[in-house]
Amino acid sequence: MARSDLILTLVKAGTRGDNSLFRRAAEALIAEERAKQHHLLAEKLADELRSNANSTSAGPLVLGDRLANLLLEVTPRRTFDELFLPPVVGQACQELIEEHNRADLLRSYNLEPRSRILLQGPPGNGKTSLAEALASALMATFLVVRYEGVIGTYLGETSVRLKRVFEFASTRRCVLFFDEFDTLGKERGDVHDTGEIKRVVSSLLLQIDALPSHVVVITATNHAELLDRAVWRRFQLHMTLPKPGRDEITKWLCHLEERLGQPISARSELVDKLLGASYADMEIFADAIKRRYVLSLPGGRLDAIARDCLRQWQTRRLASNGDRLP
Repeated sequence: MARSDLILTLVKAGTRGDNSLFRRAAEALIAEERAKQHHLLAEKLADELRSNANSTSAGPLVLGDRLANLLLEVTPRRTFDELFLPPVVGQACQELIEEHNRADLLRSYNLEPRSRILLQGPPGNGKTSLAEALASALMATFLVVRYEGVIGTYLGETSVRLKRVFEFASTRRCVLFFDEFDTLGKERGDVHDTGEIKRVVSSLLLQIDALPSHVVVITATNHAELLDRAVWRRFQLHMTLPKPGRDEITKWLCHLEERLGQPISARSELVDKLLGASYADMEIFADAIKRRYVLSLPGGRLDAIARDCLRQWQTRRLASNGDRLP
């Protein structure tokens, strides 16, 4: 049976003629039925809601059809056990998960779990992985917004497509992920942009505000300085994922030793050489070591392989950065 507060809200919205309140309550009811695996009922409710909302628009909202170019449903592969997070970020994530797992208790006190997260930091340091891990921990559908489909060339087209994305997500218990969020949420005071980006940002912020709490919106940016100031106020959690320091690299190398099943005596040398690298860089380095080590069994020497892979990795890194090779 649906939550009594949702039924009460639906009746209240109907008697008052409040379409906005009715829609929010219906979307929450649909999401709850999906979570209970009542998929047939959830689809029927969603169809009714969409047919009413889109009576003047072209066609129903179906992920496999009209939304196929706007959203990508991804199976989360990352878990928190695989991530190396700053303690403050790890604690914030655990608090968020507890809020959603105990949402009924919060609602009994007229509170909602937090559901809007802004991730910032240099590329390759776990923003997308953290979003995946949260979706996995919440046991929620992971939906990634596809900018190549969302951003249109005609006036008003982007806002219309964003509305479709939010309408679809509202009827599901999901994590809605915007990578490179500065693409959409740019500062409206930028003199180099046209009025269209201002309209897109305004529409985006209004739709984020209207989302129910069972939709967890996670945005990630490498350029937080480009975001509109109003964007920051919409997000209840701001998390920074920096490049790993010496302690984080040491922990990561210890984890690598556990995966390989033997110690690396050149650990201190590796820590010095890896300073300044991102987690993505280090994973590429680790994959190279694992491949070489497996192919050299049974007599492979892990220390020698690690040093050789480090030299090759540094050479490629210098070349990709346009630096001069030694």
